[in-house]
Amino acid sequence: QVQLVESGGGLAQAGGSLRLSCAASGRIFMRYAMGWFRQAPGKEREFVAVISWSGATTYNADSLKGRFTISRDNVKNTVYLQMNSLKPDDTAVYYCAAGPPTDRFASAGSYAYWGQGTQVTVSS
Repeated sequence: QVQLVESGGGLAQAGGSLRLSCAASGRIFMRYAMGWFRQAPGKEREFVAVISWSGATTYNADSLKGRFTISRDNVKNTVYLQMNSLKPDDTAVYYCAAGPPTDRFASAGSYAYWGQGTQVTVSS
């Protein structure tokens, strides 16, 4: 059974930081790209960042560059999302996802496995 389990969400003040973690089962982790998406109430799921299986290549949503950083530890089977300079607009449920490498990494449909999500709330 493939499982992705997010953690690290919570309440933060504007300007603060949070680090999300996503623990993945071993069989998929080394072969798949890992992505982060988020979904705010009433909005569509939005691409945040993706990292290749090796960790050598990352892409961020243009609007989040400079504030959010994705990384992975293949020994711990964990992917991280460091979020700095948080804004109230960052409030959303954050999901990690795993899928085969693809040029369509910003599309949620490209990912085969999803975590349950972790809530991030940023107060002004």
